[in-house]
Amino acid sequence: MAKQLTAAAPAQERVEEIIRLLHAAYPEAKCALDHRNPLELLVATILSAQCTDERVNKVTPALFARYPDAKAFAEADRGELEEAIRSTGFYRNKAKSIQEACRRIVTEYDGQVPQTMAELLTLAGVARKTANVVLGTAFSIADGIVVDTHVKRLAQRLELTQQNDPDKIERDLQALVPQDEWIDVAHLLIFHGRQVCDARKPNCAGCVINHLCPSSSV
Repeated sequence: MAKQLTAAAPAQERVEEIIRLLHAAYPEAKCALDHRNPLELLVATILSAQCTDERVNKVTPALFARYPDAKAFAEADRGELEEAIRSTGFYRNKAKSIQEACRRIVTEYDGQVPQTMAELLTLAGVARKTANVVLGTAFSIADGIVVDTHVKRLAQRLELTQQNDPDKIERDLQALVPQDEWIDVAHLLIFHGRQVCDARKPNCAGCVINHLCPSSSV
C-alpha cells in the first residue's frame, strides 16, 4: 500500500501529487489572456502588468483590430496608442514598451515574434515572466516557468520555495517540477490561486491539496 503523503513530506515528494490533483481539479486550465497569435499574446501580457486579465481582454479586441501586426504597432501614433490602452493602467510606459518591442520585431525578426528566451529578452517590456508566457502558450516551448503573483504566493504557501525574488522562485520550481509540466504548472497554480487560494482569505477547507500544504488551516 502506497504511503499517504502529507504536508510534512519533502517538497520533492509532494510536488508531483500536487500537480496531479490540480490537473484533475482544473482540466481546463490555460492562459486567460485572449489572443489569436504570438504577437497578440505578447502585447496582452505586457498590458497585464498591474492589471487584471479581464480588463486586458476588454481592451484588446479593439486594439488588435486597429493594430493588426507588429508594423502597425511600430508605426502607431504614440498618443493614440496610449489612449487605446489607458484603462489598463501605466499606459504611457506600456505603450512605449509595446511600440519599441514591435519596432525591434519588425527590424530584427522580420515582423515575427522570436521563439527563444534570449531573443525575447531583447524586447522592450519583456522580462522572464512575459517571455515564459509567450514561449509556453504561443509556441509550446518549456524554457522556464511563469512566476506571477499567484504562482509566487502558492509556491511559498506550499513551501516549494523560500525565496521572494521571482527568478529565484522560478529556479526552485524548475528543480522540483518535471520539465514536461513547466508550462501547465503555472496555469494550474494561477487557476487555483484565483479560485481557492486567495491572497487574503484562502479557502483551505475547499482545497484539494490542503493535506499537502504546510500553510493549510485545516
